[in-house]
Amino acid sequence: MLKFVLNQKIQFVLVRPSHPGNIGAVARAIATMGFDQLALVSPSEHPHPESRARSSAALDVLLNASVHNDLEDAIGDSGYVVGTTARNRRISVPVSPIRDFVDEIVRISDKQKISIVFGPETSGLSNEEIDRCNHLVYIPSGEKYSSLNLAMAVQVVAYEIKMSLSPDEKIIPDRNLASGQEMELFYEHLKEVLLETGFLNPRNPKQLMRRLRALFNRAELDENEVNIMRGILTSYQKPKE
Repeated sequence: MLKFVLNQKIQFVLVRPSHPGNIGAVARAIATMGFDQLALVSPSEHPHPESRARSSAALDVLLNASVHNDLEDAIGDSGYVVGTTARNRRISVPVSPIRDFVDEIVRISDKQKISIVFGPETSGLSNEEIDRCNHLVYIPSGEKYSSLNLAMAVQVVAYEIKMSLSPDEKIIPDRNLASGQEMELFYEHLKEVLLETGFLNPRNPKQLMRRLRALFNRAELDENEVNIMRGILTSYQKPKE
């Protein structure tokens, strides 16, 4: 089961979701990003066998979702409400791409509960529901086909929040890099072989060797890789029968 929770002050709210399977898929989507706060406003059916099936390992998130009769009840304990939209609206509520506003979501959630609200699959949030939001966000998409499945939209927003909360660190393999002395011996060996094969100009070998040094320095060879390279070089030096 997925238990790692980044921030329990961020709640994902689905307003009148019409397909039970989407509810399960949303539970899974937020769980994979480390969240477990899900609220449902007037779902068509809940819980449902299809939502259970599509929640996969996030069944606990699905079954612990709070169910409400209206949006006001679902966001009653939230200090800030972010609505989602798939289109430009002529309204006074400020609108931003999710990536441009995600840092503000994280900043607010450090101090108080915040709700991210998603409307019904076919129509989105109503004007009355938008009036309850402090800010609107959207996911930039292609002009010809801008519609995202509900679970996909939730996944994108949850991912953006997760990355702002805790950016993934670069995974650095556990390697024993070759020492400076080992690299110098390798470069001497390389120069020797390249002179023997005629690849290097014996009257001016330094310029090309500097380029080769830069190349292998960028590669950050480990001890085993240096040994492999020197083994290859030695194979060129074996007397031919």
